[in-house]
Amino acid sequence: MIEWNAVSKSFGTVRALRDFSLRIGQGEVFGLLGPNGAGKSTAIGVCLGLVRPDSGTIAIAGMGSPDDPRTRRSIGAAPQAIALYDELSGRENLRYFGRLHGLGGSTLTRRVDQVLDEVGLLPRAKDRVLGYSGGMKRRLNLAAAIVHDPPILLLDEPTAGVDPQSRNNILDMCKALSQRGKTIVYTTHYMEEAARLCTRVGIIDHGALLATGTVAHLIAEHGGESVVTITRTDGTETRVATPDPVRHAAGLIGDATVQGLRIDRADLESVFLNLTGRSLRD
Repeated sequence: MIEWNAVSKSFGTVRALRDFSLRIGQGEVFGLLGPNGAGKSTAIGVCLGLVRPDSGTIAIAGMGSPDDPRTRRSIGAAPQAIALYDELSGRENLRYFGRLHGLGGSTLTRRVDQVLDEVGLLPRAKDRVLGYSGGMKRRLNLAAAIVHDPPILLLDEPTAGVDPQSRNNILDMCKALSQRGKTIVYTTHYMEEAARLCTRVGIIDHGALLATGTVAHLIAEHGGESVVTITRTDGTETRVATPDPVRHAAGLIGDATVQGLRIDRADLESVFLNLTGRSLRD
């Protein structure tokens, strides 16, 4: 459904993408993870036709380049920066975006009410967006991306800064959309979201794709060893890295000096830090 082929893009001296190649199939929820400035938003911008690559190509749903407006109609995008009109109501925003995608008449009315209901905003449909909470705006931002029922969704940090209820609604919606056969590219800094939602994950840094695979595959390949933390009766703690933490812990049974044990297994965050490093990014 989406194919980046050796895409490179520079902004001045900054190389945002370096020979970026990736194929995403129908119905996948693909998590694109990376530190700030890693190239995630540029990869999405290229996919939307908003950023023209210096080299390489991108093809959408077998229809060719997103430079073609007909190709772009197959994409719904929820950008990281809220893209709504505060002075319009929730319903007016969706009617506007729906008309941009060629919807009209009873079809537009039905779709607007349907997606408002799906994001839990139908009771507030007549209210101006200016009075919406952050979580409500995020949910309406997603509704604007799906109002024309596109086969491909590009969601850039769709749960940034929202309350737990709104986050849960957005994640449930993404699952439901995937079950309907939609293809979703999902960027996030929340590792637990990617682990819960994504069929595959890619780690990007400095514009290059470092690794791709299922969460289980990435943990096995790049997560590192589990860590057993042993607390002794004298108050000291010892941390032991081991590929078999259960066997190591079992070997300590009967040791009277052991007061407590904790096993920390490798997870997606371990993979992320091992591949991209622990230095701060701004």
